[in-house]
Amino acid sequence: MSAQIYYIDDSGAESTGYVVYGWAEIDIARWTAALRCLLDFRKKLYADTGIPADYELHSTQFIPGRGTPSVRPAWNRRKANRRRVAQHALSAIASMPGTRVGAVWRHTTKKGRAYYDERAAVYGALLADLDTRLSAAGDHGIIVMDGDGSDLTYQREHRKLRLASRHIVEDPWYIGSHTSQPVQAADLLAYTAYQTVQRHPGKDYMWDWWSRFTGAEAPRRI
Repeated sequence: MSAQIYYIDDSGAESTGYVVYGWAEIDIARWTAALRCLLDFRKKLYADTGIPADYELHSTQFIPGRGTPSVRPAWNRRKANRRRVAQHALSAIASMPGTRVGAVWRHTTKKGRAYYDERAAVYGALLADLDTRLSAAGDHGIIVMDGDGSDLTYQREHRKLRLASRHIVEDPWYIGSHTSQPVQAADLLAYTAYQTVQRHPGKDYMWDWWSRFTGAEAPRRI
C-alpha cells in the first residue's frame, strides 16, 4: 500500500466552452526526489535565462509574453524564449521520479452559472475516477490545488464521496501557486492540455506540446 499526492489545476473558459483539468500525480515516497527535479530545473533555468527561481511561471501570463520574468531585458523581448522555457518545463515535469501526469476535458455550450456547475461536475467525475483507481490499488491520495479555499466548489465534490469507502483523503489542500513549484507544474499541464483540445488557430504552436513533451496519454474526454 502506498499514497499518492495529486497537484491539480483547471483551465478552459466559458467563452470557448471548454473545461480542462490537468495534474501531476506523485508517489509520496518519492516526493522529495520529484521536487528536487523541479528545483534543479529552476536552478538551471536561472543560469540559462536569468529567470529567478522564485518567479511564478503562470502559463496564461508567461507564455503569451506578459510580464518581465528575466533579469535580462533582451531575453524578455522574444516570445520564442518563453515557448522554449515552457517546453523544457514540461519535459522536466515528465521526468520527475515517481510521477505520472494526466488531463481530462469536456466541452459544453452552457453559459453563466450553468458553465461553472459543469466545471464542478467535471471535477467530480475526475475525483470519482481517481478514487476508484486508488481503491483498486489499495492506495490513498491527497489533492493539492492553487488557491486559498474560499471557493467551496471543490470541497463540496469531495464530500459527495462515501466516507466508508473513499480513498481520497480530506478536502483539497490549498497552496498559493506562487509559493509551490508542483502547483505551477499543474498549471502548465492544465494550460497545455487546454490548448491541445481547443486547438485555437492563434495557439497552433502549442497543439502538439502535450504529445511531444509529457509522454502521457492524450487528454481524455470525461
